[in-house]
Amino acid sequence: MQSTSYSNLFDEISRKDKIIKNRDVLETTYLPNNFPHRDEEVRNLAEILQPSLDGSKPSNILIYGQTGTGKTAITQYVCRQLSEKSRESKKEVKMIYINCKQTSTAYGILSRIGQEVLGKKENEIPIAGWRTEQIYEIVRKRIENEKINVVIVLDEVDALVQRAGSDILYYLTGMNVDLVNSKMSLIGISNNVGFTKNIDPRVKSRLGEESMTFSPYNASQLIDILQQRAGEAFNQGMVDKLVIRLCAGRAAQEHGDARQALDLLRIAVDIAERDGVENVDVSYVERAQSRMEEDQLKKVILTLPLQHKAILSSIVLNELYARLKTQTTGDVQEVYSNVCERLELDELTGRRVSQILSELEMHGLISARIVSWGRQGRSRTIKLEIGRREIRKIMKKDSYMDDILKRAGEGLLRRKQLRFA
Repeated sequence: MQSTSYSNLFDEISRKDKIIKNRDVLETTYLPNNFPHRDEEVRNLAEILQPSLDGSKPSNILIYGQTGTGKTAITQYVCRQLSEKSRESKKEVKMIYINCKQTSTAYGILSRIGQEVLGKKENEIPIAGWRTEQIYEIVRKRIENEKINVVIVLDEVDALVQRAGSDILYYLTGMNVDLVNSKMSLIGISNNVGFTKNIDPRVKSRLGEESMTFSPYNASQLIDILQQRAGEAFNQGMVDKLVIRLCAGRAAQEHGDARQALDLLRIAVDIAERDGVENVDVSYVERAQSRMEEDQLKKVILTLPLQHKAILSSIVLNELYARLKTQTTGDVQEVYSNVCERLELDELTGRRVSQILSELEMHGLISARIVSWGRQGRSRTIKLEIGRREIRKIMKKDSYMDDILKRAGEGLLRRKQLRFA
């Protein structure tokens, strides 16, 4: 067979008539020069932070809103504008952004602040081993010596409270008492309005001196956002206007998530580019939607706890080998016991198994309903909500679930004496 020779593999893949001219614009981390339908939020946040340009401490702020409502992007945008403007004013304002899902311990938060103030090379805080009070004193001295105003953004702050409690917030919100030449203020961002119920009342009052809520976008607003990005990202005339409207409409149904709308548009255009077409039509949105749902499903399944994986696998085995389209809790428990025996896993009680089944239903992986059998009582029937091929493909990507398929599945097949489905 004759093969084509290329000077470089990417010479063949690259095309002059690409649809995307600036891919960065489609990323959720991209900060545009303006935010459609968020002028009020931008201005309110800027007004709260403005006193820092005069050397004063602005109020601490809690910002709430569902995923994809612009909380993080607008906060970063306003804080960067503030830092730039501060170079002309009495006192420099330094922004420190921390994602609390990535850094969720008191030690990690204080160490990160220390790094940001004087730079990583000058950071003397070890990876572990110091008391929190010791790190706090080092960080406080560094901020004080720099004579600056520090704005610390704690994104997904509820994750920090859940993991480390409110002690670190107590230290940070009280730091201004120990500062003379510098000031510190906090911006907490969360999509969980109720997380403050779990923190110390003193911390709650300090942290929430001001609050803002970002409402979800509607379909019309999402269209404006996507059109703005599309104008910067795509070559003219290559993306059908109906594509943008459909992406916006789909995201509006999912709580007005602009991030989801952007992801859907980006994946649709990526698929079209790989197909080598000159115009992206709505069929690519459907394909992108399927891919996103598949990726999300895979993520949910592969990150399940061990016992959840064992119970879900038991349901799958019942459908694959015993051909049970609808199962009872007893059917699941029987196979689950076999799985635990073969994989030397501690078997949970029937009550706990029932709870996990409810959790799997919440994830949309199974459906369960109560069926009345008259005098024989009632039972819960369970049905897998994922296609056979799809679930087997995902399970094979997880070594533990793949092992269940092979070892427990073979045992079940022999015991039931049924042909593999």
